[in-house]
Amino acid sequence: MSDAHIDAFKQGLRELGYVEGHNGVLEVRWVDGQDARLPTIMAELVRLPVDVIVTSGTPAAEAARNATSTLPIVVAAAGDFVGAGLVRSLSRPGGNVTGTSDLTAELSGKRLELLREIVPGLSRVAVLWNGANPGAIRTWRETQAAAKELGIQLESIDVRRISDLQAAVNGARVRAGAFVVVQDPFTVFNVSRIVEVINHTGLPAVYGGREFAEAGGLVTYGANIAELFYAAARFVDKILKGARPADLPVQQPTTFELVINLKTARALGLRIPQSVHMSATAVIE
Repeated sequence: MSDAHIDAFKQGLRELGYVEGHNGVLEVRWVDGQDARLPTIMAELVRLPVDVIVTSGTPAAEAARNATSTLPIVVAAAGDFVGAGLVRSLSRPGGNVTGTSDLTAELSGKRLELLREIVPGLSRVAVLWNGANPGAIRTWRETQAAAKELGIQLESIDVRRISDLQAAVNGARVRAGAFVVVQDPFTVFNVSRIVEVINHTGLPAVYGGREFAEAGGLVTYGANIAELFYAAARFVDKILKGARPADLPVQQPTTFELVINLKTARALGLRIPQSVHMSATAVIE
């Protein structure tokens, strides 16, 4: 979750007639990439009390659900709602949780294909992911399956603390020809440092959301997370008007962004293939 995501959520609320300080109050809490703080923060929000909890990512969603079985929970941009046990099904959640999915895991194969187009003959890719996040675990497994189909070997870099990043990336760079960074709240919170360290290796990398490209990442492919937060405002509006999360289907993105940072490509001495360039939804010069 970033300031841009919060701003998108607030914009969605404003367009639905909610004005902060007039007919609504937002209690914003940050964990700064430290998921261990989530249970305490969720318990605090339940005690306030609030009318709806809005959060992002599987660990935060699980912490919210563990803190309350009655307060409505809207999850903006999580991965596997069903696999994580957050809902019974996408069409009929059945409990107090609903929201928007980012389909990060399902796009794993596309990200590897993009790397293969950028680096023809690519045979080994290092995957940076956070093994403490159930959603990231699923993305890692989906990436493994896609890599097998493409004949690509993977190097796992399971980083759960930013202090471990440099050593982990340095160890992988000697064996890999490129990187994939799995998007989750930890990697988004540390986006600038992660992009800096990976770019320093001189190897190409593909990421999830566009915030990585805006921070200097080479290529990103995924759902627009800000749009998912904007959509989360509609869930809140419906719930405040009497709808139950149990009856509100989980929304999935229908459009995806391919963002290319040409400045980074030039710095890495890479030529982005025309096929990739023409497919881009945004290009950063």
